[in-house]
Amino acid sequence: QVQLVESGGGLVQPGGSLSVACAASGSAFSIYNMGWYRQAPGKQRELVAVITAGGSTNYADSVKGRFTISRDNAKNTVYLQMNDLKPEDTAVYYCNARPYYGGVNLWGQGTQVTVSA
Repeated sequence: QVQLVESGGGLVQPGGSLSVACAASGSAFSIYNMGWYRQAPGKQRELVAVITAGGSTNYADSVKGRFTISRDNAKNTVYLQMNDLKPEDTAVYYCNARPYYGGVNLWGQGTQVTVSA
C-alpha cells in the first residue's frame, strides 16, 4: 500500500511562488490518480488539483492559471507548483492517492502553506 509524505510548505508573501511535493512509497505509483487538497482553518477540505494515472489534469476554479500539478512516475512523486499566491491560499495542503479503478483513498499528513506579508 502506498504511503504519502508531503514536503515544501512554508511562508511566502502575496504574489510569491511555492512548490510542494508528495513522495509515495510502495509500488505501482503509476496506477494512482493523485490529487492535492487543502483545508483552511474553520473550512472544509477542498480539492485543489488532480492528475490522473493517464496524466490528465483538473483544477479548482480558484487556482486555474496559477497552480500546476505534475507527476514524475520514475520518482514516485507528485508536485504542485503555486504561483501568484494569495492570502486565501493559506491552508494545510494534503496529498491524496486513489487507484484509477477506485478503492482505497490514501492521504498524506499535510504541509502548511501560509501566504502573508
